[in-house]
Amino acid sequence: MTGVTGQQDLNRGRLRWQCRRALLELDIVFTRFLAKDFDSLDEQGLAALAELLAYEDHDLWQVVSGRMACEQAHLRGMVDLLRAS
Repeated sequence: MTGVTGQQDLNRGRLRWQCRRALLELDIVFTRFLAKDFDSLDEQGLAALAELLAYEDHDLWQVVSGRMACEQAHLRGMVDLLRAS
């Protein structure tokens, strides 16, 4: 791995690893998301995913499950993608 492509592969690998969550419900959502949509994400999608993965599990579940609104407009597309998983 060299150059930008190597860095992108490392970032994707790191994000895949961070999708493993302690909360079973999130783990199920992310397992489906990784299988269905992850490989088609562009840089903007990867950045939104990275930002969401920084949330604590319970806060992230509240957003993904629809119990709490996603207040950041730039993350709503990713939240919708996760909800569809």
